[in-house]
Amino acid sequence: MTKTWQRRQLLAWGLLAGSGVARSSEIDQTGGDPLGSMQWPGLRDEFLGNSPVAFSEAVSIQGPAFADDAMNVPLLLDARQLNDQGGGIELIRVVVDRNPVRHVLDFEPLKALPMLAFRIRMEQASPVRALVKTRDGRWHVGSTWVQAAGGGCTVPGATRADGSWSRTLNQVQTRFFSNVIEGSKRLRVRIMHPMDTGLVAGTPAFYIENLQLVDGAGQVWWRLSPHEPLSENPILTFELPTRLPPGLRLVGRDNNGNPINAEVKA
Repeated sequence: MTKTWQRRQLLAWGLLAGSGVARSSEIDQTGGDPLGSMQWPGLRDEFLGNSPVAFSEAVSIQGPAFADDAMNVPLLLDARQLNDQGGGIELIRVVVDRNPVRHVLDFEPLKALPMLAFRIRMEQASPVRALVKTRDGRWHVGSTWVQAAGGGCTVPGATRADGSWSRTLNQVQTRFFSNVIEGSKRLRVRIMHPMDTGLVAGTPAFYIENLQLVDGAGQVWWRLSPHEPLSENPILTFELPTRLPPGLRLVGRDNNGNPINAEVKA
């Protein structure tokens, strides 16, 4: 066996340094994910399809380094920087790579700022993503890693365990805060709902599936489509313009058709 033949074989197999052929062990199995998640390629296919995608520092999603309570993991997403770049935001989608139900919510800011604070359930440590679609059809991805003790998706919530959920179902509390962020007015909403994931034996999925803020003229100011991983009795924080019209109402329904309809006083 000649040395020339051996060299040709090594080049063909990518085993010779400087051959220009990637070794199989060096192929990126994460699709370029900065967090190195093996779930990212499948998640991208499921939620983004063939649309153009880029990881972006202009999309921020923040969570705790370690979640003490896996049933109530606080998150804050902020895509104002991307919006300021002139793309115009159409949709914000939040997903968790390693949750059994990965889709957390879809948020259409419409007349609100592209910001949202909320709490979720996490089954285990995982990347958490904010996928932001601009009006040109491109997706911009912000990511964070949250360590969690686990089990947040597969145990019943407190009101389900004690049976109190039926007495408070879809009751709404709202409150405005002024001058928190310059040029906006903060709206905090709490809706009483068990937000069952369907992963607890004998308890089917039961969750709020549509929520929107509308004014007296029927104009929608923001639209939210939650999914099962949103925490029990969700608390949601929005940033709105400082001048708001009269007749604001919070309207929506859960996946069993129970309505949500409450006045929001500005």
